[in-house]
Amino acid sequence: MKFLLTVLFAFIIIITSAQSPVQWKVTAEKKDSNTYLIRVNATINNGWYLYAITDTTNGLEGPAISIRNAHVKMKGTLQPSTTPMIISDEIFASSKESVFQEEASFIQEINVGSNVSSLQLTLNAYTANGKEFTPIAYDQQIILDSSYQNNLAAEIKLPSINIHQPLSDCGAEQRGSLGMILIFFLGMGGGLLALLTPCVFPMIPLTVSFFAKRSVNRKQAIHNALLYGVFIFLIYITISIPFHLFRLSPEVLNAIATNVWLNLAFFIIFIGFSLSFFGLFNITIPGSIASKADAKSNITSISGIFFMALTLAIVSFSCTGPILGSLLVGSLGGGAWPLTCGLAGFGLALALPFALFAIFPQRLARLPKSGSWLDTVKKALAFIELALAFKFLSNADLVAHWGILKREVFLIIWIVIFGGLALYLFRIFGKDKTKLPAARIIAGCSTLLFVAYMFAGLINTSSLLLLSGFPPPVSYSIYNNKNSQQNDAQYLVVNDYNKALQLSKTLQRPVLIDFTGWACVNCRKMEENVLSEPGIKEMINEHCIVLSLCVDDKAPLPSGQTFHYTNTEGNTVAIETTGDKWATFEAENFKQVSQPLYALLTPEEKLINHPVGYTPDEKEYKEWLQCGLDVYENASSR
Repeated sequence: MKFLLTVLFAFIIIITSAQSPVQWKVTAEKKDSNTYLIRVNATINNGWYLYAITDTTNGLEGPAISIRNAHVKMKGTLQPSTTPMIISDEIFASSKESVFQEEASFIQEINVGSNVSSLQLTLNAYTANGKEFTPIAYDQQIILDSSYQNNLAAEIKLPSINIHQPLSDCGAEQRGSLGMILIFFLGMGGGLLALLTPCVFPMIPLTVSFFAKRSVNRKQAIHNALLYGVFIFLIYITISIPFHLFRLSPEVLNAIATNVWLNLAFFIIFIGFSLSFFGLFNITIPGSIASKADAKSNITSISGIFFMALTLAIVSFSCTGPILGSLLVGSLGGGAWPLTCGLAGFGLALALPFALFAIFPQRLARLPKSGSWLDTVKKALAFIELALAFKFLSNADLVAHWGILKREVFLIIWIVIFGGLALYLFRIFGKDKTKLPAARIIAGCSTLLFVAYMFAGLINTSSLLLLSGFPPPVSYSIYNNKNSQQNDAQYLVVNDYNKALQLSKTLQRPVLIDFTGWACVNCRKMEENVLSEPGIKEMINEHCIVLSLCVDDKAPLPSGQTFHYTNTEGNTVAIETTGDKWATFEAENFKQVSQPLYALLTPEEKLINHPVGYTPDEKEYKEWLQCGLDVYENASSR
């Protein structure tokens, strides 16, 4: 349990460390066309010393540089230009240790290949103060050719784009609020599912009856139950507070959400959630925490009611945890506010029954009694969690381009999982042969229809439009080795802005930039449901150069093209992968970090109209595209 929680919430933990006992300053000095001198100056804290030479007896290594670049060769080793001193060292009980105190200087000569404008180096050393022994690993990027770096930075920020003053105002409607509302209702859906679990459902009549019996009158009972519901709501919103306090930007969260190893971790976590719902073990918060919260529960005070709400959240975690985890992970890429909206919906769905049944207690009698049906709901959720686990494995596979979970393989796995769910609902296996309830028959038949729907998708990809975004894209198929995520546009360029711009100037067509991602669900929905619509597809093929920029592509940039970029907010961003480059490009020029995002540019790199994001309405997207093309035609004819 502790391991699952640690991994799940690892991205909200800020790790701080004590100040290093040595402060470093590293510079590069050009000696000739291919040779540089790396100069290292160390300022050592008072009372500390830096070991000067390698001592194989004690396992020590003197200061050394390592450079992660195959085009950089080091000549010799890091040479001190400061004379060390000999001291008696209490750490190793030695009277002859060679060390530096207060200050030290070093020089390292390197040879670099062509087009190497910067390099990433690591300084390794050992320090001590007679009582503490501390190894040091200091990382720094060194700029060798600032003009080349400036050229790379110039490719990120385009001065010709003014997001606030495009050539036309069409597309200016903000769709962000719709996205937030959708996430809120998805959160409510998760909360309603949690209500139907064995950990939560029986608590509704028990808690409402408890308030009714312990209160002086009905008015107080209603007041206490409402307050109880408000506290449940606030407790779940509180989970999102770290995202606001630590100011984790959506760009950072998107990078985390598409991280290969984190997606693999989520795959393992959701497998664990599934096994928990199947009854193999329980995911619980330590009993000591629940006991402390329960001990402070008392409806005679506001704090007592708060601790009652906290106790409910804690003791029901074995059922709500997996659902809540799905919500948290699913909204990672959007930032703090979408997360807050989702958690608000979740908390509201859990809180409402307690408040409503307190106001209308006569409705309690109409609630179905707790029984085996709750266990059925829990087992059904286990199958769903198992299916979601493979979605995270698919994300990792897509981003890393492993090719192990192609579209057909993914669909077969889901067919097996949901086929198993249908067999469970129809009680094909097991000793219980009693008559099936109507609800269970309906759920089983619906699941079988869903399985048949996915099976049809193995034969005809267009038959899976309702499921678009969850399986890998159509192009990621065992029958098709194309890596393009776009539908077959006539002029399609992937991850190459300059090439698309050159085509735009040659053919005098606007560039339709599609900010997308391998693990982007809404991108797949747009590609398979909207961009493939005949009228829209024809407009794109006849009038546009399509530039597909993948913001989650983890492919490393070629040697010499990695650099650190200082954005408009003054923060330094490491540009090391293709995804880093285009995610920063999107944020700097279009002030958004969500995907998909569509923008139209003229061959002169002018923004034609306001960019649009996820637009599932075909008519609405077509109107936006037609407006932009009309504006471009009018501007070109002048």
